[in-house]
Amino acid sequence: MKITALRTHIVDAFRANFVFVVLETDSGLTGVGEGTLEMRERAVAAMIEECGRALIGQDPFAVDHHVETMLRESYWRTGAVLRSALSALEAAMLDIKGKALGVPVYELLGGAHRRRVPCYANAWFAGAREPADFARKAETALAMGFRALKWDPFGTAWMQMDGAARRRAVAIVRAVREAVGPEVDLMIEGHGRLDVPTAVAMAEELAPFSPAWFEEPIPPDSIDAMAEVKRRSPIPIATGERLYEPHRFQELLAKGAADILQPDVCHAGGLGETKRIAWLAQLAFKPVAPHNPMGPVGNAMTLHLAAAIPNFMILETMATDVPWRAEVVPGEDLVLEDGWMEIPDRPGLGIEIDEEACARHPYRVYDLRHYRGTLTDIRPAKATPFFRIRRGA
Repeated sequence: MKITALRTHIVDAFRANFVFVVLETDSGLTGVGEGTLEMRERAVAAMIEECGRALIGQDPFAVDHHVETMLRESYWRTGAVLRSALSALEAAMLDIKGKALGVPVYELLGGAHRRRVPCYANAWFAGAREPADFARKAETALAMGFRALKWDPFGTAWMQMDGAARRRAVAIVRAVREAVGPEVDLMIEGHGRLDVPTAVAMAEELAPFSPAWFEEPIPPDSIDAMAEVKRRSPIPIATGERLYEPHRFQELLAKGAADILQPDVCHAGGLGETKRIAWLAQLAFKPVAPHNPMGPVGNAMTLHLAAAIPNFMILETMATDVPWRAEVVPGEDLVLEDGWMEIPDRPGLGIEIDEEACARHPYRVYDLRHYRGTLTDIRPAKATPFFRIRRGA
């Protein structure tokens, strides 16, 4: 079997754009992958095409060899754009291989440790501004079956926060905790927005609400600084979505800078590279909670990874998505039952894209919203859940 053609698709997803790749083979089998990188989508698509031309005429079964070769051939080393492109290409090759062998991708990664995974909700808070708004939105997320919620309560903060901003953040978290009760996990998202003393101060002020973790409280550039926050924080520290190479995660672990690792399978170079990161974490007895706010193929990739690693903790899940998601990925059939999502067992990744539907929702420019106070607006009015909600017995 040989790879004969490659196509990329950039699809409007309201808050960003999905980046997909389709690989064709001379056997008639095709594979799909995703390398969505917000605000850098066209750069990733171009990199997919640059790297992917070396795959034309090659055997898609030699997945690790091709990824290693593409890493080697990147003389200027790696980064978010290259590794996101590799993630998409590797997933598409694994998808082809799984289909050819009649097995789900997690079997190619060593087999399943689990058949379903616990989920936490992101993007459940769209439109919320005041503490009472967040409380009402949290109750709606619980009604969907989620038992864990993540959000950023810090508004437009950058590095420091004055007293009013700190009190507002605390009030938002207090309102959500009071609304959902003590049994629901709350994850506090920082988006790397604070300096060390402010991050430590906020961790101390939020600790009474028992957050499950404080995510990326400071920018990811200095692992030494993150280690200082972790040493001083009463809340567990989660980080890793903006680290890409296994060596950086190795440094993160060696310096004791995180309690929970959050690699992104769409950014780290693929499922194989992310599994290596998970094994580094396993050696240090640390859990992995993959960063997963991307698109439908990325979600499928992350589910297969979650099945295949022993130290998986919980899956990030967008509570809703654009209403045309079902057009773009017809046949996606995900079930959320009491906060748990089943892992598909269809051959390959178990998902296909409709290329004509992709063309109906072309690329749109979106700017980063994290530090502009508009993060709560990340969903259009008609956004809907992309999974079926099933109630347990």
